[in-house]
Amino acid sequence: MEQARRHARLVLELARLPVARLRFEERRNPEGIRRAHALFTRRHPRYKLIRNKTMGIALIDLSAFGGQPGGYLHLVRRSGHAGPQSRKAAARGYQLRRIDRNEHVDEIHAIHTSCEQRQGRPMDQSYLVRKERFENPPHFECHGVFDAANRLVAYCSMGRYGNFVATDQLMGYKSQDGIMYLLLAKIICRLIEEREVDYFMYDTFLGAQPGLRDFKRRVGFRPYRARYELA
Repeated sequence: MEQARRHARLVLELARLPVARLRFEERRNPEGIRRAHALFTRRHPRYKLIRNKTMGIALIDLSAFGGQPGGYLHLVRRSGHAGPQSRKAAARGYQLRRIDRNEHVDEIHAIHTSCEQRQGRPMDQSYLVRKERFENPPHFECHGVFDAANRLVAYCSMGRYGNFVATDQLMGYKSQDGIMYLLLAKIICRLIEEREVDYFMYDTFLGAQPGLRDFKRRVGFRPYRARYELA
């Protein structure tokens, strides 16, 4: 009975979420975009009544800032954490650069194997195997944070699917320097300035551990319901 009540509360909460209309554009990479659309809209592995990435999606509405990243920075400053953390990282010499992952294979593997658990869960075995080469489809890009010694300490690969960008892999060394806040804040500011997409997605709130949900909120992500179209 209690489980049924929890399920009913969850359904009610999800139904109240704002709706984001997200568009996949095949022209960017026909095969890759169709494959991603199928992944995002297949049945959820745990909640069978909903689609995979449709409920509780972690999004930032980039269009709300009118091309001015200052509005976003003001928003995260009010959280009392994300703004100061990203500024702390910058003050300590960390910098963001766009990278080709194939030029940093060993550094990425070192990041993946630097910690046995993340968010209270063991690292997925796929991350522990050193990749010889990463695929670089045309709609993908990757950004990395480097320390003052020019060592890669965090990275984010992401796909530009249409009117939205979604993270693919996001990882870094455990640190008190705010490097993950810097990584995302810089990417978000660039996307706002470019004015090429409407939304930035970082997976979902649904099923995420409490610490990760809190991190997403501090960076400015909010839960949405997503409606997809393939164009």
